Amino acid sequence: MIAFVRYALVIAMCLTLQVTLLPFFLDDPYRPNLLLIVVSYMGLRSRSLLAGGAIVLIGIAQDCFSGIYLGLHSFTYLCLYILLSHIASQLYTDRRLLMILVVFCGTIASGIMSLVLLLIFSTATGIYASLLPALIPQGLVNALVASVVFSFPALSVLEDPA
Repeated sequence: MIAFVRYALVIAMCLTLQVTLLPFFLDDPYRPNLLLIVVSYMGLRSRSLLAGGAIVLIGIAQDCFSGIYLGLHSFTYLCLYILLSHIASQLYTDRRLLMILVVFCGTIASGIMSLVLLLIFSTATGIYASLLPALIPQGLVNALVASVVFSFPALSVLEDPA
């Protein structure tokens, strides 16, 4: 139960920062996606049905605040979570470098998945021109923020104290 409360507090804090404070100070390709970092962390560390439901709610909340198609981030985050939880069953996931690499690759994979879904289901033209150039800077910024967050033991509040 304590782990659930920790996850809920971290998700609420990241969502609040991502929709209020960060857009005021940072432009779009250089604004970290904190919710994607949480999704990557949960994909590697928690393997439960409740975590999958939380991932869907994270994506829906991000879609509500971003103004994009409802369910786009939810579907991409759920696919990313399933992929990462499958990979985590075969890897030693306590390494900080692995977390940073997973956040970078997850950002790229999420962007490509969103692009493919938008190309399939959207009627807008020129979507790739706005998404593709921002993938690498977004991945690098997310990896930088993940390296800062996971380098300090006091900042990784989701770890079990035992």
